[in-house]
Amino acid sequence: MQKSLFSSDYKRFLTLLREKRKHLGFTQEQVAERLQTTQSFISKCERGERRLDVIELKAWCNTLNISLSDFVSELDSVLEQT
Repeated sequence: MQKSLFSSDYKRFLTLLREKRKHLGFTQEQVAERLQTTQSFISKCERGERRLDVIELKAWCNTLNISLSDFVSELDSVLEQT
């Protein structure tokens, strides 16, 4: 089994995460400030160099003012299209 970090599904996850941030008008710097981390950390997560766990994803979603369940539901829809 291929590690999910390198899977096409994980790439779609990262794309959705980045698109949500941009669509909602947040910069990486703004997300970093709200999460009390660095812009570099946000960039590494969005590029797949740093893996997000579910607790971090929940905090990320809260920062973007979207619910974790809505994000996961949208991700599920994206993944089903392939």
